[in-house]
Amino acid sequence: MISRRAMLAGAAAMLAPHTATAASRAAPTLAEAAADAGIIYGASIDQQAFANPAYADLYRRETRILTTDVAMKFDWIRPVQERFEFSFADAILEAARVNGKLLRGHTLIWNDNAPDWLKRLSRREVERVFDEHIDRVVERYAGKLHSWDVVNEPFWPMDRQSGGWRNGPWYAAMGPSYVERAFRRVAAIDKTAHLTLNEAQCDNDHEWGRSIRPLLAGLVERLRDSGAPLHAIGLQSHLQPQWPADYPAFADYIGRLGDKGLEIYISEFDINDQSLPDDVAARDAAVAAVCSQFLNAVLRVPAVKMVVNWQLSDRYSWYRDVQRRLAPLSPRLPRPLPFDEGLQSKPMRAAMLASLAMRRSQQAPPRP
Repeated sequence: MISRRAMLAGAAAMLAPHTATAASRAAPTLAEAAADAGIIYGASIDQQAFANPAYADLYRRETRILTTDVAMKFDWIRPVQERFEFSFADAILEAARVNGKLLRGHTLIWNDNAPDWLKRLSRREVERVFDEHIDRVVERYAGKLHSWDVVNEPFWPMDRQSGGWRNGPWYAAMGPSYVERAFRRVAAIDKTAHLTLNEAQCDNDHEWGRSIRPLLAGLVERLRDSGAPLHAIGLQSHLQPQWPADYPAFADYIGRLGDKGLEIYISEFDINDQSLPDDVAARDAAVAAVCSQFLNAVLRVPAVKMVVNWQLSDRYSWYRDVQRRLAPLSPRLPRPLPFDEGLQSKPMRAAMLASLAMRRSQQAPPRP
């Protein structure tokens, strides 16, 4: 883990002026291909991009929007009760500004990863912290973000709460009302950001995905009926090829959400290759095939306006962090993203470009 001091010192690399090379101008980037298809393309970003100038350069070339990976999560901003720590988020915001990128805030309210000090508070104190946190953070970044993941992963049936809700400090203190409370409080402060409800698992046809889809749809209906300021739905799309999948059915599902006037963001896209072949070339080809199947289905939905990878390079994928914890001696490294460990383009990137071209062709007016 890079220290806060090192991350801020390394921000100069991301902020440095950049001139595109002839090679980078010759071929379309993911951002350019996406823009031609009416899509905003980007990736999550954290301290690694500040520590690796070549990685920072990849973000400059390939993305239009950045999503804060951990820098705006509650436990990073409030590691202790007495202090707000904005340095990470401020550095990313400044890098986005200097490089002409849009920025998504991820995430204001999430019932997971709560710091220990929050868990020790009374319900009344949790409510006070909830309001205080939204006010302080949103006031600081109001008017500067494209979108906010206001509430992340409200449902987690595996917690066995009534209604399938994810358990945690906010839900324990306020019940389901915390979701609407968060959206209304953010909207009262920030008048420009697209306020987003971000959810996991819905992309798979496993028991988890099938159970969460109707719960999310019901919450959207209740928020819309109450007049809550909801603008977009984020579907994380950490694809799991080892589980059943029906991507056309998922596309139908998000199409129905889009019919309610909501934008749809594919908000944390990557592909878990754990069940795929050991041979690197065969595995990369399989990842690209899953990518094509998924994007060819969902990009047919007009309401899909954004695709965001969760990091850009395999080297910095969260799946590598998982492996370091669970199987540190394994010689097989996850390869879930469009660029490899050496920041070179992979078949997944080519598959993404092809799917974006398909979307563009669908939008092109018919020839006379």
